[in-house]
Amino acid sequence: MTTLSISNLSVGYYGRAVLREISLEVRGGEVVALVGPNGVGKSTLIRAISGVTPATSGVVTLDGKDLAKLNSAERARQIAVVPQAVNLPDAFTVAEIVMMGRTPHLPLWGGERKRDCDVAWQAMQSTEIESLATRRVDELSGGERQRVVMARALAQEPRVLLLDEPTAHLDLKHQVAVLKLAQTLAQAHGLAVLATLHDLNQAAHYADRAALLTNGELRAVGRPVEVFTPAHLSSAYGLPVNVIPHPMYGTPLVLPDGKT
Repeated sequence: MTTLSISNLSVGYYGRAVLREISLEVRGGEVVALVGPNGVGKSTLIRAISGVTPATSGVVTLDGKDLAKLNSAERARQIAVVPQAVNLPDAFTVAEIVMMGRTPHLPLWGGERKRDCDVAWQAMQSTEIESLATRRVDELSGGERQRVVMARALAQEPRVLLLDEPTAHLDLKHQVAVLKLAQTLAQAHGLAVLATLHDLNQAAHYADRAALLTNGELRAVGRPVEVFTPAHLSSAYGLPVNVIPHPMYGTPLVLPDGKT
């Protein structure tokens, strides 16, 4: 089974520590929600795992192999990233955007092969956008664009999927659709999925485990019921919170103290 391991990872900018001694595992088939207040380093951790931001110490491995020793194409065949903000070229069709996910697999001087087309089509089917294949990007809604980006990531045939605020700027319907899709991709494709999320109740409902990041350090890691406690959350977010079982699902339901 795929295992992404982050061991004692530290990251800093201009002499300032942003992340300190982060250790976390994400296993194939599960969704791990990375949560915490703004500015604590969630996106920095995603960039460090993907190799965009160099670590000052520590190591990130995939099944024991040091990802820092891979070149960009080799890394892209293992890890796909869906960033917070994606500028898609308006003149391209959905099929053309998704096919871009095959770039790490293409020969240096060759074009797409039948298998590349098959994989791209399967990615569109998995994200339920095959009916949009010939549509131009500028004709799509925000939710449709997000699915296109997810399909492009899936076309990379990665073993790890990193989602940085995948529900940002989406309405409730499309937020739910994207999070359900992340669950499905983890379970159906055995992907190890790490997603930064702000909505704690969505994280509790859709994630198998949660990692609470605060002040550049992991405060708690475990099942949502273990991490989303009044003590952990009140300390991390700096305000009193109540946590009760969801009346339908039994998952933690996080409510700010109405008296504050």
